[in-house]
Amino acid sequence: MRGTALAAALGVVAVLGIQGVASGTGGSDGDEVSPYSARAREKGPVAGELHKLALKPKGRGEAVLSQQDTEPFGLLGVSWADPEAEVKGKIEARTRDADSGKWSKWVVLEQAESGLDGKRPGLRGATEPVWVGPSDGAEVRVTGGGTLPAGMELNLVDPGAGAAKAKKKSDLGLAPAAFALPAVDPAPSTPGPESTAPRPDVVSRVQWGADESLNNEGPVYLPGGKIKAVFVHHTAATTPYECSESAAIVRSLHVYHVKGNGWRDLGYNFLVDKCGTVFEGRQGGVDQPVQGAHTYGWNAESTSVSVLGDYTSAGASAAALDGISKVTAYKLGQYDGDMNGTATLTAGATQTNFSGKSFTAGQQYEFKSLSGHRDGFNTQCPGNSLYPQLEALRQTGPAAQLKVASVNGATATPGATLPSGAALTVDWTTSTATGRLAKFELLVDGEATAVTDGAARKATAVVTDGKHEVRVRATAANGKVSTSLPVTVEAEVKGAEFVPLSPKRLMDTREGLGVRRGPVGSGEVVTLPVAAATGGTPTAVVLNVTATNPTQPSFVSVYPSGTTRSSASNLNFTATGDGATQTNFGPKRLMDTRNGTGVPAAPVGSGGVVTLPVAGVDGIPAVGVKAVVLNVTATNPTQPSFVSVYPSGTTRSSASNLNFTFGPKRLMDTRTGTGVRQGPVTGGGVVTLPVAGVGGVPATGIKAVVLNVTATNPTESSFVSVFPSGTTRTSASNLNFTRGLTIPNLVVVPVVDGKVSFYNNSGSVDLIADITGYFN
Repeated sequence: MRGTALAAALGVVAVLGIQGVASGTGGSDGDEVSPYSARAREKGPVAGELHKLALKPKGRGEAVLSQQDTEPFGLLGVSWADPEAEVKGKIEARTRDADSGKWSKWVVLEQAESGLDGKRPGLRGATEPVWVGPSDGAEVRVTGGGTLPAGMELNLVDPGAGAAKAKKKSDLGLAPAAFALPAVDPAPSTPGPESTAPRPDVVSRVQWGADESLNNEGPVYLPGGKIKAVFVHHTAATTPYECSESAAIVRSLHVYHVKGNGWRDLGYNFLVDKCGTVFEGRQGGVDQPVQGAHTYGWNAESTSVSVLGDYTSAGASAAALDGISKVTAYKLGQYDGDMNGTATLTAGATQTNFSGKSFTAGQQYEFKSLSGHRDGFNTQCPGNSLYPQLEALRQTGPAAQLKVASVNGATATPGATLPSGAALTVDWTTSTATGRLAKFELLVDGEATAVTDGAARKATAVVTDGKHEVRVRATAANGKVSTSLPVTVEAEVKGAEFVPLSPKRLMDTREGLGVRRGPVGSGEVVTLPVAAATGGTPTAVVLNVTATNPTQPSFVSVYPSGTTRSSASNLNFTATGDGATQTNFGPKRLMDTRNGTGVPAAPVGSGGVVTLPVAGVDGIPAVGVKAVVLNVTATNPTQPSFVSVYPSGTTRSSASNLNFTFGPKRLMDTRTGTGVRQGPVTGGGVVTLPVAGVGGVPATGIKAVVLNVTATNPTESSFVSVFPSGTTRTSASNLNFTRGLTIPNLVVVPVVDGKVSFYNNSGSVDLIADITGYFN
């Protein structure tokens, strides 16, 4: 057979209606369309027809079909009775265009190999089929051969879709609604293996109008149940086609292979057109190891993709190549294959390939996992221009053979269940070179818990008690994504409880407390021992981290020692320095999505972005501004989430600036007297807020509360300490602020007597406290 290419359809209904237009290969203007385009049908298959015209032998190895009118057809080929017979001479055909009435040039029909679909009753020898477009006349000549086989006839295929009586393109309207049919998959009820690569969109047999009455034997699957390699083909010697005709071409091939060749079904597993649309070929299920009839001697361990068109003198389109890549990655990813790797196949026949390499039946040979038809058989397929494209194509897939190798040092296999504690260390492997990888993500229950660069092969996470699904997701440098098969961890995390302690300073790089003395430089890490300070062996600690004397804007990440740091930040800060002077305005509201201040009035949805103009607004200079200091507040959230604030025109990082939960409740506001007396907290002053039994917090059994504390209207730079009522305040601060700015921070504070206290060091400031949770 000729070649096969794979491509991915993006939303079958829309893509097949517009792809041809986008690539300059769409239908004609107005109502002129191909009579072999997909027709609008409410239900049912598209019944194609095969017309047979006998060739007249002339002796001396010659035969002819005189130029004549025919029934409308779109694809042709020549067949003969004996499937083992070989035609020594040249078989040529030409056709008359149904619209213009002009005759084409002579086209050479290449003989197809026999035995592709096994020994079957009714098999015939045949040429490869050729798509010629809407035609209504034909002529054939056979010259230069020896004895010709008996029963030579021209096979003309009308792909159906109501085109049987069409004489002109304008006789029919184009309505590709056939592709909106439900994708009924006759595959087994048991799904095929999960793949590490995503499954591409594929036009199902129902959608392209397969006449399943032609297939009454059922599908056949690979004897070993495993796809080891993919062979790429082309359909060859094809008249230029519109992508709206692709379904008709696939239907024509189906009819020709069954009624003309005597095969059980369409030979190719997948087909792809020049616009990148992938079609399901041989029956049996897109996700199954279906045995096709495509590469003589190698069908028992491989699958195939065939590109519609002739790629002898011109290469395949980028869209078609991308389709091959997606389908190949998906099918090999089901069986731990690598499209840039190799596979060992056992020869099913003794033969020689196009380059002269000999194969002996029963012997094993190494192939590229993505090979051309010519690598296994003596044919030019998939064409002298497509074949060289395969080398670069092999490197276009996502990370291959991606798998979890171990969990906490224990060897892991897909589907295994392994024990774990709270800390999780996951190692993984991939056969794809590091230089082709952008990043990895450790997924726990589908959520990314750690992100590494493309060179890493290990990451850590912390899990809660119970079972968790662990995977690794890789993003290649080309943007394609693959995901390992899952491993289950059963974590035993018992007896963890919150133990409140009086605030105590453990680290100060200014004095060398807890760590070495000196500022922490760019990209540097300091490691702080904490176990001794707790008097036990904690699984986690609650820390208030303060950044002071920064030389430039940056962020701090706090993470467990001995684990991989993720890209998330815990503390974002700004700085003044040479060439950048901070100017204080006093708080001014630039944006409020509730009333449309600065941006449209509407909540920001999941994944949504709003862009706020700041230069030249409300006293901010129009030019020369390098940064702005903003207090960002999230209100009325529908679920826990985070907000990232970043420069417009740049790529957002994964760091968050504001994390919030659903439904915080305000317990204190000194501006209104909520919870405490009304009025600012003066320098050295303390206000005490009852929390037990307030705002949904239980009256007893509370060990700590989680508060979002905001300082607003400060008269000078100062700090606030939040500490348990009834205890002695330490020197540690929870919230640092400067004059005229509103600054928030999240605070976890123990509860001793049902209340918490707030201390302001100097000046005066209004304080607000919203509760987001508690420990009991």
